[in-house]
Amino acid sequence: MVCTISKQWVYCLSCIMEDESLETDGPRSSMPAELHHPHSKYSQWKFKLFRVRSMEKAPLPSEAQPETGALLGISLPVASSTELPVPGVGPGSVMKLCLGGKSKENVEGPDQRVDKKLQEMDTHMNHLRCLCRLCGKVLRKVKGPLHEVHDELDEISKGALRRMGCKFTSWPEVILKVFKVDVKEDTESVHPLSFCHRCWKAAIRGGGVCSFSRTRVPEWRPHSSLCHLCSPKKSSFQRTGRKRRKTIPRAQSLAKRTRFDHSESIIVGDKRALRPFGNHHHSPVLKGWRKPSIQREQWVRNITHCQNDHLSTKLISGKLPVDFLFSFTCLVCDHLLCNPVQSPCGHLFCRSCIIKYNHVLGPHCPACNLPCAPDDLTLPAKAFLSALHSLLLHCPRDGCGEQVRLDSFKAHCVGHELEGSQQSSELDNYMLANKGGRPRQHLLSLTRRAQKHRLRDLKTQVKVFADKEEGGDLKSVCLTLFLLALRSGNEHRQADELEAMMQGRGFGLHPAVCLAIRVNTFLSCSQYHKLYRTVKAISGRQIFQPLHTLRAAEKELLPGFHQFEWQPALKNVSPSCNVGIINGLSGWASSVDDSPADTITRRFRYDVALVSALKDLEEDIMEGLRESGMEDSACTSGFSVTIKECCDGMGDVSEKHGGGPVVPEKAVRFSFTVMSISVMADDKHKVVNIFTEPKPNSELSCKPLCLMFVDESDHETLTGVLAPIVAERNAMKESRLILSIGGLPRSFRFYFRGTGYDEKMVREMEGLEASGSTYICTLCDSSRTYASQNMVLHAITRSHEENLERYEIWRTNPFSESADELRDRVKGVSAKPFMETQPTLDALHCDIGNATEFYKIFQDEIGEMYQKVNATREERRSWRSALDKQLRKKMKLKPVMRMNGNYARRLMTLEAVEVVCELVPSEERREALRELMRLYLQMKPVWRATCPAKECPDQLCRYSFNSQHFADLLSSTFKYRYNGKITNYLHKTLAHVPEIIERDGSIGAWASEGNESANKLFRRFRKMNARQSKTYELEDVLKHHWLYTSKYLQKFMEAHKDSAKALQATIDPIEMQNEEDMSLEVNEF
Repeated sequence: MVCTISKQWVYCLSCIMEDESLETDGPRSSMPAELHHPHSKYSQWKFKLFRVRSMEKAPLPSEAQPETGALLGISLPVASSTELPVPGVGPGSVMKLCLGGKSKENVEGPDQRVDKKLQEMDTHMNHLRCLCRLCGKVLRKVKGPLHEVHDELDEISKGALRRMGCKFTSWPEVILKVFKVDVKEDTESVHPLSFCHRCWKAAIRGGGVCSFSRTRVPEWRPHSSLCHLCSPKKSSFQRTGRKRRKTIPRAQSLAKRTRFDHSESIIVGDKRALRPFGNHHHSPVLKGWRKPSIQREQWVRNITHCQNDHLSTKLISGKLPVDFLFSFTCLVCDHLLCNPVQSPCGHLFCRSCIIKYNHVLGPHCPACNLPCAPDDLTLPAKAFLSALHSLLLHCPRDGCGEQVRLDSFKAHCVGHELEGSQQSSELDNYMLANKGGRPRQHLLSLTRRAQKHRLRDLKTQVKVFADKEEGGDLKSVCLTLFLLALRSGNEHRQADELEAMMQGRGFGLHPAVCLAIRVNTFLSCSQYHKLYRTVKAISGRQIFQPLHTLRAAEKELLPGFHQFEWQPALKNVSPSCNVGIINGLSGWASSVDDSPADTITRRFRYDVALVSALKDLEEDIMEGLRESGMEDSACTSGFSVTIKECCDGMGDVSEKHGGGPVVPEKAVRFSFTVMSISVMADDKHKVVNIFTEPKPNSELSCKPLCLMFVDESDHETLTGVLAPIVAERNAMKESRLILSIGGLPRSFRFYFRGTGYDEKMVREMEGLEASGSTYICTLCDSSRTYASQNMVLHAITRSHEENLERYEIWRTNPFSESADELRDRVKGVSAKPFMETQPTLDALHCDIGNATEFYKIFQDEIGEMYQKVNATREERRSWRSALDKQLRKKMKLKPVMRMNGNYARRLMTLEAVEVVCELVPSEERREALRELMRLYLQMKPVWRATCPAKECPDQLCRYSFNSQHFADLLSSTFKYRYNGKITNYLHKTLAHVPEIIERDGSIGAWASEGNESANKLFRRFRKMNARQSKTYELEDVLKHHWLYTSKYLQKFMEAHKDSAKALQATIDPIEMQNEEDMSLEVNEF
């Protein structure tokens, strides 16, 4: 009975194994178990049911498994082995395995999981190779040839597209234009690499520009567990209950496809849905079962494609231990390590293999399945690399038999290739060199298309070499070939430039940076060109840009580059926007009675200069809008711009060079500063300030508008030159500017304030008498005598309109008065005012004027002038020499410096008073001097501060009290000096400062200090641009002075303020590394 039962069980097992073997012999055996359709596993279900019934006879884990399949002569499939009990699994888990509740962690090891993933990716990539990239249809169902997505256009396609006006040369460009799909970043594991002939027709019919078909490009996604290609929702071969359509009879010449010819098909679900393109075999083929190691090797080969590149371990000479050879083997491709890298877990791979493996299967280690990204790969130890390179390999060439080290194996094989090429060249000598026809043209004389045609073979060879040896870096290979060709031809200069470009060192500084360096270091054209050539010769690199690139960069920064519009249009001003430097005497004939001009002047048009200044502040304006929380697109109108105007004479600027007409060697500069920009808020009731000049008295903020060789005391010439500027200014007051800022057109209105004038220039422009006249003030009508009697209580009464009316009275004398009576009526107006000025106080010259007055007080106190009536000139000289000697000894103040701004600032200190008091004999007078200086130092910050309400609020509140106390001291203790007289600046300091600050908010911010500090720039720029013609010289000075004030270039200079050290480092980097602790001393870069 027992024997009969055992025979029945063996018979059942053999039947089941036959069913399994037939299933695994089919085309579905190459797929993982997870990809089978759930309703097609009848045989597996029957086998599990059989195992449940025979569970009590299942062998224990310790017992050996009977090789039933081997006894029956049937090869067992790999998939069935996973369903058998494995070592380490107890009897209780056998039930779990039989019921289908197994987990991959309990059954599969890491190698088996990787193999299944490789199998899935191989199947997925086979699916993709059979589909069209553009329409997604099966390629074998579309008639016509196939086309590669990433290939160049063939001659037929190129000719057809050229006739329709398309000049593309590759399919990715055509596909992007026609189907709106970028295929340049396609990968083999995600996208198909071919497209069908139907899509080719659609591209050709559209002329390479558009598509007349309704082709909808599918969205290709990476492989996943729910991949629609590997596990479709519904198979087209799945039975739906419909009647099967009759097949169309084929031609008699075609052989009928056999029933078992499935070797070329790809399985999707339960069907043979796809067939790879290529050669088809019409013979019955039964696909055999493959060993797991062979199958895995094939999958890896399809991913890495390194069979022809990497060396096999079979070439190693000598019988070495297996573990020793395994340490030099790549764990991905099983070849000898080529350019080895080490993972964080300690495993070794070829660099190209692990990168391709991770790209397809994800960033994990193939050996232990731990995370391993490409950035985590490192080089192995040097000892391992030396051992790897010392391996001896057999030369595979027939007849050689040499044993060569691994590091010299490549050179040895190249020697064999050279020998073979020499033999072939000897045979080529017997071939005809030319078959006749026209002479062969030079490569450079051909068209681009002909050049590609002639070099197509070389291009293919170089591309193959680059893919094989350099990781596909075709550009580096070509540049290296060109570099070697230049070196061999002794063209080392061009080779050095090419090598610098290849190393990323050949692009140098930005042209704007070079322009900023040239302007800020006052280099002439010849000096900069010498610098450019010297640096290029020393470093071998083009760090600085040539002069022509600097001239192209400066065009965008100078006035006349940007487009704008005035609404309404400016009166008597050209609407042209492209206006650069013009002649300042353009309206001379109609201005000054056709008198000959004895001056040279150059200027910008006022409105064009303001546009360029606003464009220079574009980034600051947009940043101000963002900081104030205002919406950019909503702020297009309501911008208000406040302009401070300055005009000052520069004194004697004579030089020993230059020619041309005889002109005065005194110069005058008219400039302006953008003080603030504000915009009206959304509620139309609040004005938001979005830009305020942080350094209003800096020479970097004062933009030059007009330069002229004229004496500032020449009222007629100054009037004629500045009259066009006044006309443009008046026209801009009545119009608004439309300018693009931040990509949107915005509206600006300008408000001009002429506050940057000194005492002398204000009197010239307002037509007043000189500063030594009876009427000492440009703000009120007080005479010198009245001002000395009442030093504090005065108000601002003068204005530009009132001065014009008084000039008419002075000119016409309607009351027939005498000269003294008429002069007293017009209050000192003796010429026609031609430019409106803002009644204010010049803080810089006020400080210098008051310092001059204190110097004279010190001189008189040393000689005890309060006790004497009239002092001789010799006595005054002795007092002055004693004062100068004391100041030079104690304060280091040289007499030659008297009286500039630095001298005045150091003189007006308590320290200087103490030094002077050493020479004053009376203690009472010493205390009076200390008190006078103390009061002055408390009042000085009020008119010098940019914003006194924030910087010195206490001094501002006490100013009236301090000024009254100061005036009492002058009228009592120092009455001998201020009896019936007072200086202009002392009068303004005591009487008008509180009223001006209450009206304008500041005095120091509206001073002319920026214009004064730019006087030295004129002299430096004139030396920088020394030319034979003073006309062109003045143009260069005006241009470079404008560039010097550019915010754009200032930001470049701030970012490259250490350019001297950077330049030295680029010229001689080795020396800089050796001398890191030594500082580089550069006086002027």
